[in-house]
Amino acid sequence: MGETPLWDNCVLKALFVADANTNDISSTIIQSFSFASELHWELVEDKDWTQEWKKHFKPISCDSGKLWICPSWTEPPNANAVNLHLDPGLAFGTGSHPTTMLCLNWLEKQSLSEKVVIDYGCGSGILGIAALLLGASKVLAIDNDPQALHSSRDNAERNGIEEHKLTLFLPEQIPDNIQADIVVANILANPLIELADKINALILPAGQLCLSGILKHQAKQVTAAYSNYFNFEPHKIDEDWVRLLGYKNS
Repeated sequence: MGETPLWDNCVLKALFVADANTNDISSTIIQSFSFASELHWELVEDKDWTQEWKKHFKPISCDSGKLWICPSWTEPPNANAVNLHLDPGLAFGTGSHPTTMLCLNWLEKQSLSEKVVIDYGCGSGILGIAALLLGASKVLAIDNDPQALHSSRDNAERNGIEEHKLTLFLPEQIPDNIQADIVVANILANPLIELADKINALILPAGQLCLSGILKHQAKQVTAAYSNYFNFEPHKIDEDWVRLLGYKNS
């Protein structure tokens, strides 16, 4: 996605069949990756990996406890809360990543009644579905991955969302006349910068913009890309990740 790795240490993990020639693979890795200074091989117990990851996906509460993200195969810890039942499938978005939680924590504090929301880069649909459960009248979910749109639709049905309230688009399918009160985009810094004009066009005058997927050192550059259109609040930071909240100039 055009991002340049800036980490001091990189770890590459890969899975191979049990009888793979580890000597040949090690030689290829060393020749192909200059950072491969240390190699470690481990025999992994055979498991149903399509189910194994579910052990690590637990119910998560947002800041106020009003909204919970609950795996679809578990009972909600608080039956009286707004419970979003989620199975991300192959799409990004379980609520466990700081960028997703930064957006969810903001959404649960908003007055969304009668609001139209666009979830740009919807992944599993977690942000758009959360907005609907919190009172939004309609959500337009956009992603360049057809699998993400499929996952979003499945999760909407899982949460009893009426079909007409969630409309799904690939980016090239977005109608020209669509605008929303709120756009939430949790993707990456470079795409957010490249999409600044398109995202601005999707927001009504005086509308709100919530951006995440941004590392701290990228916040200034992303803000600058939108500064002609929006006034921004101070950044909200979780670990090394940033949420930007802007209000469109009317």
